[in-house]
Amino acid sequence: MALSVIAPASPMRMPRDANAAVPLDLVVQAPAIAREDVAMLAALTDADDVEPLAHAAAEAYRFHNIRQHDGVAAACAASGYDCALVPQSRRRERVRVVAMDMDSTLITIECVDELAALQGIERHVAPITESAMRGEIDFAESLRRRVALLAGTPITALERVFSERLALSPGAQAMLAGFRAVGARTLLVSGGFTFFTDRLQAQLDLDCTLANVLEIADGKLTGRVVGNIVDARSKAQAFLRCADKTRGDDGLAVAIGDGANDLPMLNAADVSVAYHAKPAVRAQAMHAIDHCGLDAVLNLFV
Repeated sequence: MALSVIAPASPMRMPRDANAAVPLDLVVQAPAIAREDVAMLAALTDADDVEPLAHAAAEAYRFHNIRQHDGVAAACAASGYDCALVPQSRRRERVRVVAMDMDSTLITIECVDELAALQGIERHVAPITESAMRGEIDFAESLRRRVALLAGTPITALERVFSERLALSPGAQAMLAGFRAVGARTLLVSGGFTFFTDRLQAQLDLDCTLANVLEIADGKLTGRVVGNIVDARSKAQAFLRCADKTRGDDGLAVAIGDGANDLPMLNAADVSVAYHAKPAVRAQAMHAIDHCGLDAVLNLFV
């Protein structure tokens, strides 16, 4: 959809790492972007020039040295474009750690919901998941309730979910390769289960993982979690421990998530990205990617 009307004034979140002395670029990304919209955005922002980002899986442009951005966010949202203000000092080689949520972020599914579907109880479990992700109910309590409903599920059901239903989000491997190329450590922090994070760690060569341990007896789930539940607070703490060890004086710690239990981690990050996220998460994160894949995160760095 082309930009037919430019909204008169629309707020765009200013990056935490921006300051008046550092020029800003505008990054616009989408599966397809109309050429006339590129020209309109260049004029609207009074950009010095426009750079096509040819390596991106989606169509992407960087508008250099923009001088104003009123109306840009509303216009891009109306046309289905992702947009972000990016300080030119935010270089990809400064990234020291990238932390990701698992369900609906690194992967396309909610594993607990898929397990419930295999057991024929999805109608009981999925609404609890949605409510927790919107922040309406306590995550730890929601997890206990959902896991209790899975009591008696055979371990073979978890194996089926991993092999038959789990898929990486588009662009996930390209994003990981891009950050790994500059020496960044990767951290998968999940309110889900180690059965899946352990396998993803091996498959994707992730540096660290944190998730919940399902109790299993006689080849079946007991309906309980072993030990303390990995919730929003523990996810943020794990992220900060990793960031404090690796960030140094000039490094950046990046966090990516989609649900309410990711907010403490996102708020602790130097660069936070809401990926296909719930509205409350999108509103608080530094950047939002709603239309592109995870590889679009790479373009938020110069």
